[in-house]
Formats: sequence, structure tokens, C-alpha cells
Amino acid sequence: MFSYERSSMTNKVILVVDDSQDILDALSEYLERSSFTVITALEGNEMWKKLEIVTPDLIILDIMLPGDDGLTLCQKLRLQSQVPIIMLTAVTDDADRIAGLEIGADDYITKSFNPRELLARIKALLRRSTFSHSQGERTLKFMDWTFDTLKRQLKHEDGEVVSLSSADYNLLTLMLDSPNQLLSRNDIAQALWGRDAEPLERGIDVQISRLRKQLRDDDRNTIMTVRHRGYMLVIDSHINRIKF
Repeated sequence: MFSYERSSMTNKVILVVDDSQDILDALSEYLERSSFTVITALEGNEMWKKLEIVTPDLIILDIMLPGDDGLTLCQKLRLQSQVPIIMLTAVTDDADRIAGLEIGADDYITKSFNPRELLARIKALLRRSTFSHSQGERTLKFMDWTFDTLKRQLKHEDGEVVSLSSADYNLLTLMLDSPNQLLSRNDIAQALWGRDAEPLERGIDVQISRLRKQLRDDDRNTIMTVRHRGYMLVIDSHINRIKF
């Protein structure tokens, strides 16, 4: 995790990283009118300097940056922090979007976005990232894993610890709330992004793949694909739910 101090500002803090000053200015103005505090950086080195003095509640990260690109920065961020990340891309090709989700970004949007859509995604992601488990559960023990809902970590009985992004956490929580039950693609999209799944939405498949790797589900027997319908977390043992 980052070793920096939380700002005394009461508003949610958003860090925007983009190599276009015009985009930084436009986003800053729009988000500040929506009561956010906005910090900006033009490239990765400046981003790391800002992170030494302020803890953002969410990062908007452009993919195309000088020096380390946004995908590289996202990967490095995920090694240190679970901060929600929205990737910003100028291209409509799925490759960059999928790559971002694979390395732990929580959402993505193209630069042709409607500002209201971006604002809605920011608010939805912030709501989900600060959501406490509805049953007040601190840890859930299932199979060979212990899920710490406060630290947002999975711990295997062999000692391995897996830190979860907001999207990882929301997907696992959804599945543990509905073990051995079919979850439609819309169910999953609503939990991850607060919206229904789009036609041919590949982001869901990427997120399922991430969670399978985290759960060591190489044979896909734990998270089962139900063709054309959705996914199911298959658990043949009791989930031990420990309250706060």
C-alpha cells in the first residue's frame, strides 16, 4: 500500500492522469462542479509524486502516456493499492480495454465519452468501493480460502495472500452471497459497473478469468460457466461467516 497521508479535504479526491492539458482542464472543471477535488498529472513520474502527498479515492488513467503507459502504471498501482481505477482510452478497439481489466482496472471509458456518463461511472464505482458487506461480516471462510472483507484480501490456507481490486471484491462478494446459484451477465455487470451488460461484453469474461486465477480455479470447476446464461460459484462446503 502507499505510504502517504490522507488529505484533510472532505470531498472525494480524484486523480486524473492524461498527457493532454486540455483534457485535464476540462475534466477538472467538470468534476469540481460536481463537488470533487481534482488532482492532475501529465505523465507517470508526476503521478507518483502526487501520490506521495495525497491519497485519491479514485484514479482516471489515460492509456496513451509518455514514458510508462497507462497499462504499465495500472499494473504497478495494483501491486501497491486497491484504489479504484478507470482507464481512459482514445481508441474503440477492445484490446486495450481488455488488457486494462486483466491487470486490475475497475472500469474503462473512451475519450468520446459524455461527461455525464463518466460522472455516473465515477459515482457508481465510489459507492461500490466504499460499500460495507450487507451482513456486517468481517471474514468469510470457504474451501481453502479466508476472505477478509475489510482488508479486501483473500488468504489461502498455505499462506498466500491475494489483494483484490474493487471489481474483484464486488464480483467475489456477489458470488459468495449467492453460492451455487446462477448469476446472469446482467447480474454481474450491475455488481461491477452499475449497468446492464452490453451485447458481446467481454469485460465480464475478463473479470471472471481474473477471479478464477485468484481462486486457483484452473479447471473451472469452482466458477462454472453456464453457456448463454451466466456463471455459478460452485461450493460443496459450508461458508463460515464471521460477524464484526
